[in-house]
Amino acid sequence: MADAPVFPPPFPKDFLWGASTSAYQIEGAAEADGRAPSVWDSFCRLKGRVDNGDSGDVACDHYHRMPDDVALMRDLGLEAYRFSVSWPRVLPRGRGVPNEKGLDFYDRLVDRLLEAGIEPWLCLYHWDLPQALQDLGGWANRDSAGWFADYAALCARRYGDRVKRWATFNEFSVFTLFGYAFGWGAPSIADRATHLAVIHHVNLAHGAGVDTIRALVPGASIGAVHSVQPMRPESDRPEDVEAAALFDEHWNWAFPDPQLRAHYPPRIAQAIEPFVKPGDMARIARPLDWFGLNHYAPVYGRRDDSLIWGFGFGSPPPEMARTDIGWPYDPGCFRDTLLDLTRRYRLPIYVTENGFGTKAAETPDAEGRVADTARVTYLRDYTAAMADALAAGADVRGYFVWSLLDNFEWGGGYGTRFGIVRVDFETQARIPKDSARWYADLIRQSSEQG
Repeated sequence: MADAPVFPPPFPKDFLWGASTSAYQIEGAAEADGRAPSVWDSFCRLKGRVDNGDSGDVACDHYHRMPDDVALMRDLGLEAYRFSVSWPRVLPRGRGVPNEKGLDFYDRLVDRLLEAGIEPWLCLYHWDLPQALQDLGGWANRDSAGWFADYAALCARRYGDRVKRWATFNEFSVFTLFGYAFGWGAPSIADRATHLAVIHHVNLAHGAGVDTIRALVPGASIGAVHSVQPMRPESDRPEDVEAAALFDEHWNWAFPDPQLRAHYPPRIAQAIEPFVKPGDMARIARPLDWFGLNHYAPVYGRRDDSLIWGFGFGSPPPEMARTDIGWPYDPGCFRDTLLDLTRRYRLPIYVTENGFGTKAAETPDAEGRVADTARVTYLRDYTAAMADALAAGADVRGYFVWSLLDNFEWGGGYGTRFGIVRVDFETQARIPKDSARWYADLIRQSSEQG
């Protein structure tokens, strides 16, 4: 990795630059103003499941510090902000009577963003299913598609006069695999039949959500956010090659293929067939306006008989460059993924997450500066790869860095930092890192030269 904090080639003038967060990872205020527990609140109470026993109870306290955080976004020159709504904050029981105080928080957030000239991108689901719905079976219950449609309708009616960019779900494959197959995330289940049912019901919920938003929000631009990280076998042993091929279908294609091609990928299709009823695929494959891509690195798969599907995460080749948290460093893979997705689905792509994680505390120096040089280099290399993809024909319309703030990183707790703004979790002080200043300069350069 080189050190020079230079910029990639110019982007089109209308290219959109933003940042992403999610409700459970930054809001805190876990019991404030009528919010009820989510499956992640429950998971964090399980001993040993989250590093250091951390939880999202306080997180970045964004619920109370939102105006200051929007001011930070404005000062950085962000053009868009992707956030998620906390389902248990606006519907504490998951359905039924809404929570007015919870709804009001997002009213205030949206209004602040618009006043700052920042376009709000609202994601309905970023993993925080109300625990009350999990008690009824959660996503394993086919009724969950209707629950989600009702929740989408509540948000569409409340915010659709001001919010025109909508995403149904964030990273379908990650929360379903980790939560229902590996047992590593909420709600900590590892069962094949349950996992298959969840895949199909979440796809049904997505389709129902698209139709609901389309009907209630005139001029809505609707997409879904997928984690697409090309899958490579750890070795050329036949068992690793086959395991990686099955892992690839679960990780990369179990959701975008049915949503955009109206069929499941071949290795999954037969197993999931018992859960599919007549007309389901048409309910899932609803017209979309854009494809949301979360991409960090290629994934290496291997045979692992300790896990229910017989596949697991392998190791990259020892010679491959890695980030501080051990993820492969491969900007070329990012470029190729953008080109492949353009050909495969023929939708405009917005990169809705990409960023650099570190285990370092990234403490400020004597002058108060946080010199996160490795993150600056990562962002330079990956945005340059994105520019290369654009030049080669990829239909990329925007980029959202992950993440605006250091936050609660799921099973990693607060020990991993992805933010371009440092958060001191004891004082809640925010300090823009060098990467934030670099990103602000990139946005300004893009506006001036595009």
